[in-house]
Parts: sequence; C-alpha cells; structure tokens
Amino acid sequence: MIDSLVVFVVSLLIGALGIHVGAWLIADVSDYTYAVFTALLGAIVWGVVGFFFGWVPLLGPAIVLLAYLAVVKRRYPGGWIDAAGITLVAWIAVLVVLYVLATAELTTYDAIGVPGT
Repeated sequence: MIDSLVVFVVSLLIGALGIHVGAWLIADVSDYTYAVFTALLGAIVWGVVGFFFGWVPLLGPAIVLLAYLAVVKRRYPGGWIDAAGITLVAWIAVLVVLYVLATAELTTYDAIGVPGT
C-alpha cells in the first residue's frame, strides 16, 4: 500500500513538472503547485472519461483527449491551441525526465497527469 502511494505521488509530481514546463513556455505561467493540481484534475478527468467513453473505437480516445485538453484550457490562459501546446510540451518534458530516471534505473516510463506517458 505504501509503495503504491509513493509511486502515485512521484508520478504525479513528474507529470506536474511537465505541465509546469509547458505552462511556463506556452502561457508564461510559473506556478508548480498549480501544475500539481492541474495534473491531478487531468488524471481524474482522463480516468473517468476514459472509463465511460474510452472503449468507443476511434472516437473514444479523441473524446478522452479533448476532455483532458479542456482541463488544461480551463486552468491556464489561452485557447485550445495553447492547451494543446502546453500538453505537448508537458508530454515531451515528462518523456525526457522519465528517460533520465529510467536510464538511472530509478523508475519506469509512467507518469500520472500527462496522457500517454
């Protein structure tokens, strides 16, 4: 139980780091705590919407991604393009961090709060 909690918290913090970098580069917002809550909300929305719609062929994953982008759009200034940019930068940043950590054999390639990692 404790191991799962530690993995969840570390994954959430890594995902939040990606969102923080994306928000800083795209929306000029630099608040890591805000990014942590965005990552947590994004993970919850991703999970719930994925549970209800993720199984729908082709359309399901698009609905899930749009729901995640809606969270980012709602939490940060800008429109859909900015939300997509923040998410893309977050995804790349998380991949870089996870690559470094996995190379050092400290973790695997998973992070909570950023889709597809």
